[in-house]
Amino acid sequence: MTRQEATEAIIAAKAAKGLTWEAIAQAVGGHPVFVTSALLGQNSLEPEQASKAAEALGLSPELTAILQECPMKGCLDAAVVADPLIYRFHEITQVYGTTMKAIIHEKFGDGIMSAIDFKIDISKEEDPKGDRVVVTYNGKFLPYKKW
Repeated sequence: MTRQEATEAIIAAKAAKGLTWEAIAQAVGGHPVFVTSALLGQNSLEPEQASKAAEALGLSPELTAILQECPMKGCLDAAVVADPLIYRFHEITQVYGTTMKAIIHEKFGDGIMSAIDFKIDISKEEDPKGDRVVVTYNGKFLPYKKW
């Protein structure tokens, strides 16, 4: 079974059981963003987490094993994904990327934000003018080595 086939099977099992990503994450005992990312093929789960996910979704032992494999991260079909929601993150980077870089360098110095020692949180902020999506990136600052 390919990773793509595994992801499709997981999505089908989620739909068949009427579960939310949040409910699955609670069953697994992990953060909803990270668990969802693992179930969609971008991260791996520890054996105990994979077993809990398999139990919640009714997955086969083969799928449970796939959830524990190190994935090929960031492998989406196109250089810039056309899905409107995902594209907005690309657009935000195009418009605000240089600003984020300038402010991070001003506050921290010459370096980058880790995507390895990293957390992301997504929440909903209710607003009478239309609910707001709140996305928080939280990554360790990694200064460039000077030599």
